[in-house]
Amino acid sequence: MTTPALPGTPGTTPPTSTTTEPDTTPPADTTSPTAPLDLAGIGIGPFNLSLAALAHPLTQLRTAFYDQRPAFHWHPGLLIDGATLQVPFLADLVTLADPTSQWSFLSYLRSRERLFPFYFAERFHIHRAEYDAYCRWVSENLPALHFGHQIDAVRWNPRHAVFEVDFTHLDADGEAEALGRTYARNLVLGIGTAPHIPEPLRPLADAPTVPVIHSADYLDHRERLLAADHITVVGAGQSGAEIFLDLLRARPAGHEKLHWLARTPAFAPMEYSKIGLEHFTPDYTRYFHALPESVRDGLVPGQWQLYKGIDHDTLAAIHDELYRRTLHGGWPDATLTPGVSVHSAARLGPTGIELHIDHAEQATRTRLTTDAVVLATGYRERRLDTLLAALDPHLHRDTAGRPHVDADHRLVLDPAVTGHLYVQNAERHSHGVGTPDLGLAAWRSATILNSLTDNTPYPLPTRTAFTTFGLQQPPGTPAPVPHPTSHLARRP
Repeated sequence: MTTPALPGTPGTTPPTSTTTEPDTTPPADTTSPTAPLDLAGIGIGPFNLSLAALAHPLTQLRTAFYDQRPAFHWHPGLLIDGATLQVPFLADLVTLADPTSQWSFLSYLRSRERLFPFYFAERFHIHRAEYDAYCRWVSENLPALHFGHQIDAVRWNPRHAVFEVDFTHLDADGEAEALGRTYARNLVLGIGTAPHIPEPLRPLADAPTVPVIHSADYLDHRERLLAADHITVVGAGQSGAEIFLDLLRARPAGHEKLHWLARTPAFAPMEYSKIGLEHFTPDYTRYFHALPESVRDGLVPGQWQLYKGIDHDTLAAIHDELYRRTLHGGWPDATLTPGVSVHSAARLGPTGIELHIDHAEQATRTRLTTDAVVLATGYRERRLDTLLAALDPHLHRDTAGRPHVDADHRLVLDPAVTGHLYVQNAERHSHGVGTPDLGLAAWRSATILNSLTDNTPYPLPTRTAFTTFGLQQPPGTPAPVPHPTSHLARRP
């Protein structure tokens, strides 16, 4: 297929092949509508949407963001009625970097004439559905966003010092419509995460007649799940808790027939103390990044309760619902079992499922027969290897084979590649547990934009936490001023 440059898509020309490197020359005139972009974004989730929103008023930057989906949607399968974000509304796309931005959540409310209702509602944590609607409002009004564009390949063109990005333009049905190419001096990858299905359950999850579904698709299959005689939820994070609660409320008292399994030793609350939350500050991110690789790798698994625990209100609501069902005698037919893992699974008859589970502390095994399984087993970062195959020789990697990411969220590349390649939500190994947290979205976006410009459009605070993480601070972090009577002041 060949096509002229797509309307509204900067710097596009038809590629002759996605496997060769044709000698195409990007226009040198930076004022041309087909000149290389200053920044091209791949993926339009909340993080790249944040970056696009903060880049919008920076008229000196030419940007474009691409996503293969036809429109923005944020976890549509988990927009359960009443489910709320685990971060305050101030953790929107822009506010923590620019409270005056036209793309703030409060600006969205004003555009919908809902500021006064929100004011009287006194909500610090908004509904997930409302956050999704807010992000869609931003996505529908930013001109630099291009949906229906599937990115096929990324290459570095050393002759012209630009990245070449090949894409396929998709029609409304997701079918290939045309090919195109754009050029950019810098790239940012925000391709997000993918639902994780444990290996023992993958064969059943792939079978269309067996109701084994990931929580990401929960609402699409909710009625089918409720029709099952017995339902098992696997996973004890926030999604697992919300789904278990939703199913529990929908089942008749005394006939719930629900089982909730968790690998964690308890259905534990998320760490939500004010000092504990300082692990989600730029101060902690800088501290974590400066640690040796082996120390970082040892820290993250032990911090699971910082980001994999369950909201206190959700735990309370589950207990309240279970307790309510005991008021007239008897116990609900609902079993909650932590400390177990599913080591294998098998199909029983046309729709039945048998789970083989281990209890670590008891060193015992048993079998659980069920009719439907919801896998609230989280997400994994999407691999960059396929998309960046042509750049692989230029990537610097750590001892585990993961890309090195510098403090400004750039992949470390050979000096021969003079453009910058940033990543969003693909650097937990280098930046810590705050990487997927919405509360750091605006700060990270501002950090990226500051590194692209010479005038620091978004001044960022030098200190963001009362906690001093470590005795030696990373470069650029001001040392705390000790009190004259403190041990630090007296220590030689």
